[in-house]
Amino acid sequence: MPAPLSPEATALIDRPNFAHLATLMADGSPHSVPVWVGREGDRLLVCTSEGSLKGRNTRRDPRVALSIVDFHNPYEEVQLRGRVVERRPDPDLKIMDPVSHKYIGKPFPMRSHEGRVALVIEVDKARYTKLPFAHTPPRQ
Repeated sequence: MPAPLSPEATALIDRPNFAHLATLMADGSPHSVPVWVGREGDRLLVCTSEGSLKGRNTRRDPRVALSIVDFHNPYEEVQLRGRVVERRPDPDLKIMDPVSHKYIGKPFPMRSHEGRVALVIEVDKARYTKLPFAHTPPRQ
């Protein structure tokens, strides 16, 4: 059953924070990779190519997990579990370009579009946390 995203989780997702996407390999072992993430309502968008490991893994097993940590405050985070419910072809990068603008302020520079797809992820579980710590590691 889809879980609605809280306003705090939505704000964290909408800022240019990197997500770590975990997928499952054929042998059941996890594979985690940093990704850019977009949002469409309560669904998440991860753009990739069908031939990538995340593309192949989610075709075989749609279950995924994502964690997102705030770029400026690493004690603010959201943990998400869900599944890929749609694979939206994106040959013209119409989905990828807005996500790219969020992270680098311009269209996606790698214009090769063969096999480009947006993984549409429905969130089943979301857990937002903000701890009252200041990130002040000692200088090296």
